[in-house]
Amino acid sequence: MNTLRPGQDGYAEEVAGFQTAVPSSPAVVVPAESAEDVAAAVRYAAEHGLPVAVQSTGHGLTAGTDGLLISTRRMTGVEIDAAARTARVEAGARWGAVIEAAGEHGLAPLSGSSPDVGVVGYTLAGGFGLMARRYGRAADHVRALDVVTADGELHRVEPGSDLFWALRGGRDSFGVVTAMEFDLFPVSHLYGGGLYFAPEDVPAALRAWRTWSAAAPDALTTSLAMVEYPDLPVLPAPLRGRHIAQIRVAYLGEDGDELVAPLRAAAPVLMDTLKVMPFTESGSIAAEPRQPHGYHGTNATVSQLNDAMLDAVVEHAGPGAATPPVLIIDRLGGALARPAAVTGVGWDSSAEFVVRALSLVGDGGVAAVRTAHAKLFDALAPWTTGRLLPFVYGEHAAIEGVHPAADLRRLGELKRRYDVRSTFRALGPEAKAR
Repeated sequence: MNTLRPGQDGYAEEVAGFQTAVPSSPAVVVPAESAEDVAAAVRYAAEHGLPVAVQSTGHGLTAGTDGLLISTRRMTGVEIDAAARTARVEAGARWGAVIEAAGEHGLAPLSGSSPDVGVVGYTLAGGFGLMARRYGRAADHVRALDVVTADGELHRVEPGSDLFWALRGGRDSFGVVTAMEFDLFPVSHLYGGGLYFAPEDVPAALRAWRTWSAAAPDALTTSLAMVEYPDLPVLPAPLRGRHIAQIRVAYLGEDGDELVAPLRAAAPVLMDTLKVMPFTESGSIAAEPRQPHGYHGTNATVSQLNDAMLDAVVEHAGPGAATPPVLIIDRLGGALARPAAVTGVGWDSSAEFVVRALSLVGDGGVAAVRTAHAKLFDALAPWTTGRLLPFVYGEHAAIEGVHPAADLRRLGELKRRYDVRSTFRALGPEAKAR
């Protein structure tokens, strides 16, 4: 087992992740190459009284200054069993690698909007992806997990195990997942992309999307994003320097053009990227940034999008707003509202929408972004449910708002059973054995 400490060659590169807004300076970093390395790292941490954090791509939360960080970025193995329609991946695998490997067999995973995100971290947080309304959460289609627990032992856990339940939603508060097996689906192509609308048509686009998505079939997963683009030549000309609305579509049916016709008629379309595409191109639907940067975000679930709420959204996050975030409204429902065959830690399945705000962190730091987001969600409070979904972009969020109270109690009980010394400190109250 190799270790790196502050000041040593390679330390800064190993600690660096996609998220740059929250500095990370763990006391010890272990660049793991195998499950055995992970187990040795956990035993080392226990011997020295160090809390443990895990990082693959660094899109999520980062380690503090007093602990041991296990970097899994070298553990990138991906195996496809085409006959069983399953994949087995190591802890550092990214969705892009799985999408490519599965695509060779006409299969697809329940991946999210970015192919650069790590498979394991995304799934342990629940996994809300491009086919969520058709197939549900990625976490609900996990077959087995290999996990190193606080005693430094490697276990294989499957449905029926308390630990299997806790990890799928409780993240890495209960151990370090070194490998995961999960279902693939017979999807080789989809109808996807976006419709972009000018600033003056943002209100019309919001209302058209609300009406249109209310009748959405389960085969359609869709969201609306409001984005203020910088005036840069690298961007498509219609978007430069404009605050636009983008309606995002991922549809598994054959009649895509017919389905979106009401949206194309709602207002003049600045740019239309909708087409039938191989699933291997699904990352182009949201076209998210691929370079590391500092950002912070939060979210709230919503029971309805009435006119008053949409007016508040435009006022506080649309064209002309003082400090507008990237704002995304996702349509939930479909398979997300139905019980899974093998459940994990729960989240709010009754809501119709989730509203997400994401902002770059500038000179004012995370505090300034937090203040701006608070103003936005205070304005939306009359229509929110008081619940969150587990999109945690840059801080230890109020996880009490994510999981039902009964699940939180069970997580606490399991924490005391599996990690009484709180070796693993991930998110919320379940991160401590209390």
